[in-house]
Amino acid sequence: MALKKRGALAAPLIALALAATTALAGCSASGSGGTAGETVRIGVVGASDPYWETFTAAAAEEGIQVELVDFTDYNQPNPALSEGELDLNQFQHIQYLADYNVANDDDLVPIGATAIYPLAVFSTKHRKLEDIPEGGTVAVPSDPSNRARALNVLQAAGLVKLRDGGTLFSTPDDVDPKASRVQVTEMDASFTATSLADVDAAVVNNDFVTDAGLEFSDALYQDDPSDEGAKPFINIFAVRAEDKDNETYRKLVEIYQTNDEVQQGVLENSGGSAILLDTPVAELEQVQADAEKEIRAAAS
Repeated sequence: MALKKRGALAAPLIALALAATTALAGCSASGSGGTAGETVRIGVVGASDPYWETFTAAAAEEGIQVELVDFTDYNQPNPALSEGELDLNQFQHIQYLADYNVANDDDLVPIGATAIYPLAVFSTKHRKLEDIPEGGTVAVPSDPSNRARALNVLQAAGLVKLRDGGTLFSTPDDVDPKASRVQVTEMDASFTATSLADVDAAVVNNDFVTDAGLEFSDALYQDDPSDEGAKPFINIFAVRAEDKDNETYRKLVEIYQTNDEVQQGVLENSGGSAILLDTPVAELEQVQADAEKEIRAAAS
Protein backbone atom coordinates (compact mmCIF):
# COMPACT_ATOMS: atom_id res chain seq x y z
CA MET A 1 0.00 0.00 0.00
CA ALA A 2 1.32 3.41 -0.94
CA LEU A 3 1.98 6.03 1.74
CA LYS A 4 0.52 9.52 1.73
CA LYS A 5 2.50 11.92 -0.40
CA ARG A 6 3.27 14.91 1.84
CA GLY A 7 5.17 18.16 1.53
CA ALA A 8 6.06 19.25 -1.97
CA LEU A 9 2.92 18.12 -3.82
CA ALA A 10 0.12 20.47 -2.80
CA ALA A 11 1.83 23.84 -3.27
CA PRO A 12 2.37 23.55 -7.05
CA LEU A 13 -1.15 22.15 -7.48
CA ILE A 14 -2.68 25.11 -5.69
CA ALA A 15 -0.45 27.60 -7.49
CA LEU A 16 -1.68 26.16 -10.77
CA ALA A 17 -5.32 26.13 -9.70
CA LEU A 18 -5.41 29.64 -8.29
CA ALA A 19 -5.30 31.12 -11.76
CA ALA A 20 -8.94 30.06 -12.07
CA THR A 21 -10.01 30.76 -8.48
CA THR A 22 -12.89 32.89 -7.28
CA ALA A 23 -11.16 34.59 -4.33
CA LEU A 24 -12.85 36.27 -1.39
CA ALA A 25 -10.98 37.84 1.55
CA GLY A 26 -10.97 36.37 5.06
CA CYS A 27 -9.27 33.80 7.26
CA SER A 28 -9.32 30.03 6.82
CA ALA A 29 -11.78 27.84 8.71
CA SER A 30 -10.62 25.04 10.99
CA GLY A 31 -11.75 22.91 13.91
CA SER A 32 -15.31 21.88 14.80
CA GLY A 33 -16.82 25.34 14.96
CA GLY A 34 -17.09 28.27 12.57
CA THR A 35 -17.05 32.04 12.74
CA ALA A 36 -18.79 34.66 10.63
CA GLY A 37 -16.60 36.19 7.95
CA GLU A 38 -14.20 33.26 7.62
CA THR A 39 -13.06 32.01 4.22
CA VAL A 40 -13.52 28.38 3.25
CA ARG A 41 -11.52 27.00 0.32
CA ILE A 42 -13.38 24.44 -1.76
CA GLY A 43 -11.64 22.49 -4.52
CA VAL A 44 -13.83 21.79 -7.56
CA VAL A 45 -13.54 20.67 -11.16
CA GLY A 46 -15.56 23.21 -13.14
CA ALA A 47 -15.69 26.39 -11.05
CA SER A 48 -17.13 28.26 -14.05
CA ASP A 49 -20.40 26.31 -13.81
CA PRO A 50 -22.99 29.03 -13.07
CA TYR A 51 -24.45 27.40 -9.96
CA TRP A 52 -21.17 27.90 -8.09
CA GLU A 53 -21.64 31.67 -8.27
CA THR A 54 -25.12 31.23 -6.83
CA PHE A 55 -23.70 28.98 -4.11
CA THR A 56 -20.95 31.40 -3.06
CA ALA A 57 -23.49 34.25 -2.91
CA ALA A 58 -25.83 32.17 -0.75
CA ALA A 59 -22.94 31.26 1.56
CA ALA A 60 -21.93 34.93 1.86
CA GLU A 61 -25.46 35.74 3.02
CA GLU A 62 -24.81 33.32 5.88
CA GLY A 63 -21.51 35.04 6.73
CA ILE A 64 -19.30 32.41 5.07
CA GLN A 65 -16.85 33.58 2.44
CA VAL A 66 -16.16 30.84 -0.12
CA GLU A 67 -13.04 30.65 -2.27
CA LEU A 68 -13.36 28.21 -5.16
CA VAL A 69 -10.13 26.56 -6.28
CA ASP A 70 -10.59 25.17 -9.79
CA PHE A 71 -8.73 22.05 -10.94
CA THR A 72 -8.53 20.71 -14.46
CA ASP A 73 -8.55 17.00 -13.64
CA TYR A 74 -9.45 14.55 -10.89
CA ASN A 75 -5.91 13.73 -9.73
CA GLN A 76 -5.32 17.00 -7.86
CA PRO A 77 -8.11 17.95 -5.41
CA ASN A 78 -7.70 15.04 -2.96
CA PRO A 79 -3.96 15.48 -2.40
CA ALA A 80 -4.53 19.22 -2.00
CA LEU A 81 -7.24 18.57 0.60
CA SER A 82 -5.07 16.05 2.43
CA GLU A 83 -2.21 18.57 2.54
CA GLY A 84 -4.45 21.20 4.11
CA GLU A 85 -4.39 23.50 1.09
CA LEU A 86 -8.18 23.09 0.81
CA ASP A 87 -10.88 22.90 3.47
CA LEU A 88 -13.28 20.78 1.40
CA ASN A 89 -13.56 19.48 -2.12
CA GLN A 90 -16.56 18.62 -4.24
CA PHE A 91 -15.83 16.79 -7.47
CA GLN A 92 -15.92 13.04 -6.82
CA HIS A 93 -18.19 10.15 -6.03
CA ILE A 94 -17.76 7.78 -3.10
CA GLN A 95 -16.10 5.02 -5.13
CA TYR A 96 -13.43 7.43 -6.38
CA LEU A 97 -12.78 8.62 -2.82
CA ALA A 98 -12.54 5.03 -1.59
CA ASP A 99 -10.01 4.17 -4.30
CA TYR A 100 -7.97 7.25 -3.40
CA ASN A 101 -7.98 6.53 0.34
CA VAL A 102 -6.89 2.92 -0.09
CA ALA A 103 -4.16 3.75 -2.61
CA ASN A 104 -2.77 6.59 -0.49
CA ASP A 105 -3.43 5.34 3.05
CA ASP A 106 -5.56 8.44 3.58
CA ASP A 107 -8.71 9.11 5.62
CA LEU A 108 -10.75 11.68 3.73
CA VAL A 109 -14.47 11.35 4.47
CA PRO A 110 -17.80 12.48 2.98
CA ILE A 111 -19.83 15.10 4.87
CA GLY A 112 -22.71 15.49 2.45
CA ALA A 113 -24.22 14.26 -0.79
CA THR A 114 -24.75 16.46 -3.83
CA ALA A 115 -26.15 14.39 -6.68
CA ILE A 116 -25.70 11.27 -8.71
CA TYR A 117 -25.20 11.54 -12.46
CA PRO A 118 -25.56 9.04 -15.28
CA LEU A 119 -22.38 8.02 -17.08
CA ALA A 120 -22.93 8.40 -20.80
CA VAL A 121 -21.52 7.32 -24.16
CA PHE A 122 -21.04 10.12 -26.70
CA SER A 123 -19.96 10.22 -30.32
CA THR A 124 -19.44 12.98 -32.86
CA LYS A 125 -19.13 10.45 -35.69
CA HIS A 126 -22.17 8.23 -35.14
CA ARG A 127 -25.79 9.01 -34.27
CA LYS A 128 -26.72 5.59 -32.84
CA LEU A 129 -24.94 2.77 -31.03
CA GLU A 130 -25.72 0.53 -33.98
CA ASP A 131 -23.68 2.82 -36.25
CA ILE A 132 -20.44 2.21 -34.33
CA PRO A 133 -18.50 -0.18 -36.58
CA GLU A 134 -17.22 -3.61 -35.65
CA GLY A 135 -13.70 -3.14 -34.34
CA GLY A 136 -14.25 0.56 -33.63
CA THR A 137 -12.51 2.30 -30.75
CA VAL A 138 -14.21 3.63 -27.63
CA ALA A 139 -12.38 5.73 -25.02
CA VAL A 140 -12.98 5.30 -21.28
CA PRO A 141 -11.60 7.16 -18.24
CA SER A 142 -8.38 5.67 -16.87
CA ASP A 143 -8.95 6.17 -13.12
CA PRO A 144 -9.99 2.80 -11.61
CA SER A 145 -13.49 3.61 -10.34
CA ASN A 146 -14.71 5.50 -13.42
CA ARG A 147 -12.96 3.02 -15.72
CA ALA A 148 -14.82 0.08 -14.19
CA ARG A 149 -18.13 1.93 -14.29
CA ALA A 150 -17.52 2.91 -17.93
CA LEU A 151 -16.75 -0.67 -18.91
CA ASN A 152 -19.98 -1.81 -17.30
CA VAL A 153 -21.82 0.90 -19.24
CA LEU A 154 -20.28 -0.36 -22.48
CA GLN A 155 -21.30 -3.92 -21.61
CA ALA A 156 -24.88 -2.84 -20.87
CA ALA A 157 -24.87 -1.01 -24.21
CA GLY A 158 -23.86 -4.22 -25.98
CA LEU A 159 -20.48 -2.91 -27.14
CA VAL A 160 -18.22 -5.15 -25.05
CA LYS A 161 -18.35 -8.42 -23.14
CA LEU A 162 -16.51 -8.59 -19.81
CA ARG A 163 -15.04 -11.91 -18.76
CA ASP A 164 -15.64 -11.12 -15.08
CA GLY A 165 -19.27 -10.31 -15.79
CA GLY A 166 -18.71 -6.70 -14.83
CA THR A 167 -17.66 -5.52 -11.36
CA LEU A 168 -16.47 -2.35 -9.61
CA PHE A 169 -12.94 -3.55 -10.40
CA SER A 170 -13.23 -4.38 -14.11
CA THR A 171 -10.33 -3.30 -16.33
CA PRO A 172 -9.77 -3.39 -20.11
CA ASP A 173 -7.94 -6.69 -19.56
CA ASP A 174 -11.35 -8.18 -18.69
CA VAL A 175 -12.76 -7.32 -22.12
CA ASP A 176 -13.28 -10.44 -24.23
CA PRO A 177 -12.16 -9.31 -27.72
CA LYS A 178 -13.84 -12.21 -29.50
CA ALA A 179 -17.22 -11.43 -27.94
CA SER A 180 -16.95 -7.62 -28.12
CA ARG A 181 -17.90 -5.27 -30.96
CA VAL A 182 -15.34 -2.57 -30.14
CA GLN A 183 -11.85 -2.02 -28.80
CA VAL A 184 -11.36 -0.02 -25.62
CA THR A 185 -8.69 2.61 -25.05
CA GLU A 186 -8.24 4.37 -21.72
CA MET A 187 -7.14 7.93 -21.01
CA ASP A 188 -7.44 10.59 -18.34
CA ALA A 189 -11.10 11.46 -17.75
CA SER A 190 -10.43 15.08 -18.75
CA PHE A 191 -9.45 13.94 -22.27
CA THR A 192 -12.25 11.54 -23.20
CA ALA A 193 -14.51 14.31 -24.52
CA THR A 194 -11.75 15.99 -26.51
CA SER A 195 -10.76 12.63 -28.01
CA LEU A 196 -14.07 12.27 -29.85
CA ALA A 197 -12.58 13.42 -33.14
CA ASP A 198 -10.14 10.49 -32.98
CA VAL A 199 -12.33 7.66 -31.68
CA ASP A 200 -15.72 6.24 -32.58
CA ALA A 201 -17.18 7.02 -29.16
CA ALA A 202 -16.18 7.88 -25.61
CA VAL A 203 -17.58 7.54 -22.12
CA VAL A 204 -17.54 11.10 -20.74
CA ASN A 205 -17.87 12.07 -17.08
CA ASN A 206 -20.51 14.71 -16.40
CA ASP A 207 -17.89 17.31 -15.35
CA PHE A 208 -16.58 17.50 -18.90
CA VAL A 209 -19.77 17.21 -20.97
CA THR A 210 -20.85 20.84 -21.28
CA ASP A 211 -17.29 22.21 -21.41
CA ALA A 212 -16.75 20.08 -24.52
CA GLY A 213 -19.85 21.55 -26.17
CA LEU A 214 -21.78 18.30 -25.80
CA GLU A 215 -25.43 18.02 -24.84
CA PHE A 216 -26.58 15.34 -22.40
CA SER A 217 -29.55 14.75 -24.68
CA ASP A 218 -27.14 13.68 -27.45
CA ALA A 219 -25.77 10.71 -25.49
CA LEU A 220 -26.00 7.42 -27.36
CA TYR A 221 -26.42 5.51 -24.10
CA GLN A 222 -26.25 6.08 -20.35
CA ASP A 223 -26.57 4.03 -17.18
CA ASP A 224 -29.38 4.39 -14.65
CA PRO A 225 -28.26 6.50 -11.66
CA SER A 226 -31.42 5.59 -9.71
CA ASP A 227 -30.42 1.93 -9.56
CA GLU A 228 -29.65 0.66 -6.04
CA GLY A 229 -26.23 -0.49 -7.22
CA ALA A 230 -25.33 3.09 -8.15
CA LYS A 231 -24.87 4.22 -4.51
CA PRO A 232 -21.05 4.13 -4.71
CA PHE A 233 -21.36 6.78 -7.42
CA ILE A 234 -23.11 9.36 -5.23
CA ASN A 235 -21.16 12.62 -5.54
CA ILE A 236 -20.08 14.21 -2.28
CA PHE A 237 -18.41 17.00 -0.38
CA ALA A 238 -15.26 15.55 1.23
CA VAL A 239 -13.13 16.74 4.14
CA ARG A 240 -10.25 15.51 6.28
CA ALA A 241 -11.48 13.13 8.99
CA GLU A 242 -10.69 15.60 11.77
CA ASP A 243 -13.02 18.15 10.16
CA LYS A 244 -16.09 15.97 9.70
CA ASP A 245 -17.97 17.75 12.52
CA ASN A 246 -17.01 21.29 11.46
CA GLU A 247 -20.22 23.31 11.76
CA THR A 248 -19.29 25.76 9.00
CA TYR A 249 -18.56 22.99 6.51
CA ARG A 250 -21.82 21.25 7.38
CA LYS A 251 -23.65 24.55 6.90
CA LEU A 252 -22.19 24.82 3.41
CA VAL A 253 -23.51 21.35 2.60
CA GLU A 254 -26.91 22.41 3.90
CA ILE A 255 -26.87 25.49 1.66
CA TYR A 256 -25.99 23.36 -1.36
CA GLN A 257 -28.75 20.85 -0.62
CA THR A 258 -31.56 23.24 0.34
CA ASN A 259 -31.07 26.45 -1.65
CA ASP A 260 -33.60 26.28 -4.49
CA GLU A 261 -31.51 28.39 -6.88
CA VAL A 262 -28.41 26.29 -6.30
CA GLN A 263 -30.34 23.06 -6.79
CA GLN A 264 -31.99 24.34 -9.95
CA GLY A 265 -28.60 25.44 -11.24
CA VAL A 266 -27.08 22.01 -10.63
CA LEU A 267 -30.00 20.39 -12.44
CA GLU A 268 -29.78 22.78 -15.39
CA ASN A 269 -26.02 22.33 -15.65
CA SER A 270 -26.53 18.57 -15.95
CA GLY A 271 -29.07 18.95 -18.72
CA GLY A 272 -31.73 17.67 -16.34
CA SER A 273 -29.89 14.36 -15.85
CA ALA A 274 -28.76 14.78 -12.22
CA ILE A 275 -30.60 13.13 -9.36
CA LEU A 276 -30.28 15.59 -6.46
CA LEU A 277 -29.61 13.99 -3.09
CA ASP A 278 -29.47 14.73 0.63
CA THR A 279 -28.45 11.21 1.69
CA PRO A 280 -27.66 11.00 5.44
CA VAL A 281 -23.95 11.25 6.20
CA ALA A 282 -24.02 7.97 8.15
CA GLU A 283 -25.23 6.19 5.01
CA LEU A 284 -22.51 7.82 2.90
CA GLU A 285 -19.90 6.71 5.44
CA GLN A 286 -21.20 3.15 5.33
CA VAL A 287 -21.09 3.05 1.53
CA GLN A 288 -17.51 4.36 1.69
CA ALA A 289 -16.49 1.81 4.34
CA ASP A 290 -17.97 -1.04 2.29
CA ALA A 291 -16.23 0.19 -0.86
CA GLU A 292 -12.84 0.47 0.85
CA LYS A 293 -13.27 -3.01 2.33
CA GLU A 294 -13.99 -4.43 -1.13
CA ILE A 295 -11.02 -2.64 -2.66
CA ARG A 296 -8.64 -3.99 0.00
CA ALA A 297 -10.05 -7.49 -0.37
CA ALA A 298 -9.64 -7.38 -4.13
CA ALA A 299 -6.02 -6.26 -3.77
CA SER A 300 -5.07 -8.95 -1.23
